[in-house]
Amino acid sequence: MAEDTKTATLSLGNKTYDLPILKPSVGPDVLDIRKLYAEADVFTYDPGFTSTASCDSAITYIDGDKGELLYRGYPIEQLAAKSHYLEVCYLLLYGELPTAAQATDFETRVTRHTMVHEQMMNFFRGFRRDAHPMAIMTGVMGAMSAFYHDSTDINDPWQREVAAIRMIAKVPTIAAMAYKYSIGQPFVYPKNSLDYAGNFLHMCFAVPCEDYVVDPILAKAMDRIMMLHADHEQNASTSTVRLAGSSGANPFACIAAGIACLWGPAHGGANQACLEMLREIGTVDRIPEFIARAKDKNDPFRLMGFGHRVYKNFDPRAKVMKESADEVLGLLGIEDNETLKVAKELERIALEDPYFVEKKLYPNVDFYSGIILEAMGFPTSMFTPIFAISRTVGWISQWKEMLSDPTQKIGRPRQRYTGAPQRDYVPVGAR
Repeated sequence: MAEDTKTATLSLGNKTYDLPILKPSVGPDVLDIRKLYAEADVFTYDPGFTSTASCDSAITYIDGDKGELLYRGYPIEQLAAKSHYLEVCYLLLYGELPTAAQATDFETRVTRHTMVHEQMMNFFRGFRRDAHPMAIMTGVMGAMSAFYHDSTDINDPWQREVAAIRMIAKVPTIAAMAYKYSIGQPFVYPKNSLDYAGNFLHMCFAVPCEDYVVDPILAKAMDRIMMLHADHEQNASTSTVRLAGSSGANPFACIAAGIACLWGPAHGGANQACLEMLREIGTVDRIPEFIARAKDKNDPFRLMGFGHRVYKNFDPRAKVMKESADEVLGLLGIEDNETLKVAKELERIALEDPYFVEKKLYPNVDFYSGIILEAMGFPTSMFTPIFAISRTVGWISQWKEMLSDPTQKIGRPRQRYTGAPQRDYVPVGAR
């Protein structure tokens, strides 16, 4: 896009430097400091890169003050109400909603790639039975470059396309296999007659000795979970994928790096942490005690699942997730569950208590998604793998976009060195 010629002037000592101001399609202006080090011999300092734009991107836009999330310009609320996960995958990958013919072709290609190489069964058996599913997913995704080495050339557009389809198709199979392995049940092969979310549920909960029918309400709820987590701008795991990709690493290695980053409790493990907090509270009568602790500045306890680092008003995904939670819990008839009672009372307090309202500590998407996944029968160890399934298409879309960006360079953040200056080596006897 054409840039305006506006500049900002930076004064350092007796010199001034003109820094171009880049205009986005929406959102805050961007100060271009690419030549600042070369011209002024200074770095900028931004721990966590919270005020730094690391790239151009046309995929996802977030307005934290308005509580707005757009995929390729489409509000997440509209997509959640009218679309489905694989259509959103197409949108993120290719930039536009598919025609009927394009949707059929895309969904067929994904469906026909859901099986994994049979020799990967032996790879799974190399893990300890009690290995965390995320540890398995990280290892297996990285190993896919050994099983599918015909789609690792990042300079070949067709191989990039094949790798993208393979990962979107196979990551639910890998996650389901990790789950089955952890509970000692046989692997269940994909079923091409089922939709994406329903197939994942079938692979997780079916057993060879009896039929398993996927409930459409549960499949719809899982589809929504995947859709709402499909991409979220330049978050930690997405930035990790881009950083790994900037070195020219193969796509499977890049997505494995994203999975590893997502495993962190401050990122993909937030819904698990929220559910564990609800269990720690235990019963409704203990809620006042924990609310008081949350308000106490000297107490390290904090309520999980409330507020969001980016969204300063409300999380637009939370409303959709709450609707799914109500549908799933109503279907399964577990309204009397003690953890659920604690969650509902906490939700009521967060929406009414002046302390929470003033600080905008509203229930976020993690608060509801953990409740849904537990109700479906998933252990907390599977919450982050399901997040990884959902986010894979976002990672791939961002990776593909990065490779097509002519301004992209290998990632190389700078630092403010605070160690010892140069000093001379002292022989061991003289120390």
